[in-house]
Amino acid sequence: MKHETRRRPPAATPTRSSPAPAAVITGAGSGVGRAIAVALGAAGWRLALVGRRAALLEDTRRIARAPQTLVCPCDVGDDAAVARMARRVLAEFKAVEVLVNAAGTNAPRRSLEELSREDYHAMVDTNLNGAYYCVQAFLPQMRARRSGTIVNIVSDAGKQASPKAGPAYVMSKFGLAGLNQSINAEERARGIRACAIFPGDIDTPLLNRRPVVPDAAARARMMQPEDVAACALLCINLPSRAVVEELLVRPR
Repeated sequence: MKHETRRRPPAATPTRSSPAPAAVITGAGSGVGRAIAVALGAAGWRLALVGRRAALLEDTRRIARAPQTLVCPCDVGDDAAVARMARRVLAEFKAVEVLVNAAGTNAPRRSLEELSREDYHAMVDTNLNGAYYCVQAFLPQMRARRSGTIVNIVSDAGKQASPKAGPAYVMSKFGLAGLNQSINAEERARGIRACAIFPGDIDTPLLNRRPVVPDAAARARMMQPEDVAACALLCINLPSRAVVEELLVRPR
């Protein structure tokens, strides 16, 4: 019996009859989200860059040099804003092959003793609810085409709690891991796969929100955003018959 060997669209040269594939990346203004956008743009993908700060998204657009880019300022923790963003993206691209949920936040005062309700809800809204809203916004057209890859940038804090991460961040990342598992449990028969990446310490602007900001020497021992982007592209570029359900990656 022959098995399907169709691959996800790589960096094929777009034509009028076959446009370049499209990806939506949240948290695209900096860090891992920006690195993934740059890598996909270099591979010829059309991009929708999602984040709260338009100026940072514009910087990513210039760096990525994708064949076509939509800059979509959006707070992913706002369900209505996500719905508006998705309508705009689908009106322009018609089909989205890849969704990358890379948006994430934390707070300096993050321990159980110090955590405020406001910071707790902000983390859950961005790290978990935002990913859920984006998944629900783009799943229907993936189901209709029976094709799609969703990459969720989790954290090794989604595997094991630690005081370094704080409870709200840990809870949101455990939830995101559960969302990833649920997508695979329910949607794999429809040709959709979800890949959860669990990175350890990465040198990104999010480090500036730690209670004690790491110095240059500590950052030099961490992974770079491009390392996690390489993991994301592995998940995306695998043949459609295969799925990396979970990938744990840490500094050497």
